[in-house]
Amino acid sequence: MEGRVTHILGIAPYDGMQTAMERVAEEFPNIQLDAYTGDLEAGAAIVRSAQLENYDVIISRGGTADRIREVTDLPVVSIQLSVYDVLRAIKMAENYSNLYAIVGFPSITEPAHTLCDLLRLDMDIITIHSMDETNRALDRLREGGYKMVVSDMVTHTLARQKGFDAFLITSGVESLHDAFAQAVQISDRFRQMRRQNQLLEGVARTRSGNTIVLDKDGQLAYAAKEKPDPRLLELLRSRIPDIPPASPLRFFHSEGGEFTRVTAHRLRAGWDSYYTFHCQLSQIPLRSSKNGLRFFDEAEAMQQFMHSFYSISGAMGMLEEQVNAIAPTRQPVMILGEVGTGKEQIARALYLRSPRVNSPLAVVDCSLMTDKNWEYLFNHYASPLNEGSCTVYFQHLELLAHQYQQELLAVATETNLPRRVRLLFSAACIEGRPLPEPVQVLRSQLGCLTLQLPTLRSRRDELPSLASLYLSSLNAELGKQIIGFDPRASEQLLQYEWPNNYTQFKQVLQELVTLTDSAYIRGSVVAEVLARERRTYHSDPAAAPAAPGAASGTLDEIILQAIHQTLDAVGGNQTAAAKRLGISRTTLWRYLNPQKAAQPKK
Repeated sequence: MEGRVTHILGIAPYDGMQTAMERVAEEFPNIQLDAYTGDLEAGAAIVRSAQLENYDVIISRGGTADRIREVTDLPVVSIQLSVYDVLRAIKMAENYSNLYAIVGFPSITEPAHTLCDLLRLDMDIITIHSMDETNRALDRLREGGYKMVVSDMVTHTLARQKGFDAFLITSGVESLHDAFAQAVQISDRFRQMRRQNQLLEGVARTRSGNTIVLDKDGQLAYAAKEKPDPRLLELLRSRIPDIPPASPLRFFHSEGGEFTRVTAHRLRAGWDSYYTFHCQLSQIPLRSSKNGLRFFDEAEAMQQFMHSFYSISGAMGMLEEQVNAIAPTRQPVMILGEVGTGKEQIARALYLRSPRVNSPLAVVDCSLMTDKNWEYLFNHYASPLNEGSCTVYFQHLELLAHQYQQELLAVATETNLPRRVRLLFSAACIEGRPLPEPVQVLRSQLGCLTLQLPTLRSRRDELPSLASLYLSSLNAELGKQIIGFDPRASEQLLQYEWPNNYTQFKQVLQELVTLTDSAYIRGSVVAEVLARERRTYHSDPAAAPAAPGAASGTLDEIILQAIHQTLDAVGGNQTAAAKRLGISRTTLWRYLNPQKAAQPKK
């Protein structure tokens, strides 16, 4: 464009070239030249100390130009030696009677080879690439009886120091004209590219979040804002193989209580492959102050599930296949089961095995919903229902207020909510009784897939196996070495109704292991713990009711219940309790301390 000035930094290997550069530059009205003399390392040092932001392009020659390219990102134009430049030097050397050779970097020796081929000249031409090679080449020439070299400035200086005669191949005006014209063209293109890069970088910096680019080796090529944390970089590298060729990959990264949404793309620049990651802080916080609303990332959900009874005891059983089949689908899922059957753990298993595991799991406790919380859930911009890839789990659906039931159904059907987020529901229902109304309505209207969780009493034949697996885990956790249960203990566990299912079973086993110091858990200890459980769950509608006026449990349990009731009546006085029961105080002690009573006397 007319009027645009090209700022050039000229590095001449010898004084005469600096003068020639300045003379040729005067013929270009839109060039501003700053020229200096410096060969090879001296030239590179000049470039390092220069204010390079003031220049568009650098001009130099031969090995000095190659060295400058190693220390700057500015374009470097090399002044090419023409065949005429080499021919002039050869003509000057023809009058020299002793042996001589042409020695220099490829920029000199390549046109020399061309010239010798054209003119059928038989000359020694030696190509060097470094100062070390130059030294060795000159030493060999001296041993061979050579007295003179035709060379570039690097070799010329060293040859003179070693006592050679030397002809310097200088660049003619034509070569300098070509270099300056090329510099103007390159600087125009480079200026345009730099302007585009600055524009794109400005756009990247104004975007919320940080744009990070990795090269094909996973190394950081660009970061629009701050340099990313090493842990985040390692995560991005690990996800490169997952990025589809033609569509973005979206996933979440949690750090310091916050979710970062990451969108990744593959791209090509020329022949090279790159990977861009746009990292934006998610609207969803990892911790929510809203009552009844919790968020989990994959790691937290995995930790919760791995410590659950389902995972430790292998209690998934036949559910394993159903969960694996349902998890990848988009359909809503209704999880049904009695209290204590682990509905939340099954919801976590569905989430962990789904394609949306990289997005958060939001758990909505329907029993804790208030008008304010419900308003936040359906109308706030940061609600998980507005995050396109979330999994939202509504638990205790049977306790959801009627007005909320209606709104949930309306929003789900009218806004196509099940297509935007993964919906999971769970409700407590007693085996053999009708489903609660909100459960029936949502299940039918949303076309929910159903998972019916079995009760523990329906799996009595599996109780020994479940108990053994969990016992092994408790031994490791509590430092015990319990082998198992004595026959009477096993029978009592099998006969108990387990009204609170797996939750109760897990708690009872924990208590039994804590109370036991012997190799086997004894029946008397089980009787005591289960008697306490019966008192706790006596009014539980899921428990099997006892016949009117009849005591429930084994004989040991009935006796222990009577002893505890009598002790309560007499304020814990064991002597008075034994007298009222018609037994000795020693017998009473044996029933209350079965483990010590069973130890052999010394």
